Amino acid sequence: MVSAVRSSDARRAAAAVLDPELRVLTIDDLGVLRDVTEDPATGRVTVTITPTYTGCPAMDVIRADIRAALTAAGHADAEVVTVYAPAWSTDWISEAGRAKLAAAGIAPPGPAGPAAGRPVPLTLTVRCPHCGAADTEQVSRFGSTACKSLWRCRACREPFDHLRAF
Repeated sequence: MVSAVRSSDARRAAAAVLDPELRVLTIDDLGVLRDVTEDPATGRVTVTITPTYTGCPAMDVIRADIRAALTAAGHADAEVVTVYAPAWSTDWISEAGRAKLAAAGIAPPGPAGPAAGRPVPLTLTVRCPHCGAADTEQVSRFGSTACKSLWRCRACREPFDHLRAF
């Protein structure tokens, strides 16, 4: 059996795919892209992804976009594998991804949950991505997508989405 090897050009192609719901982030920024390997004997590329939550409606689009990006990069023989364990966490969003969210007016999430030696986070307020004020209020637990909630800044009066921690 031939073992798979890392394929940097295939990884670059897959990593550049945008999340269809958060168009400012790539699936790599978001932490959805887990691995990209290529079988040296056959040239078959395998991309491993983890959805942000079970039943995420964007996954079919993400799979199709990955296949299209790989085909455009010369990797027509590709398989996209979805894995659910470990479960995706907003802690997997890269620092660059968090900065892109804030620049787009979406408040990035705080830590998702307790880690070794870290207390359980409690979100009392979310900083406004427009002016940075902490004087904000949640308008609705549900925003433009299932993974966002709607907030409003009391200082600048601007509404904004907050990517909820998972």
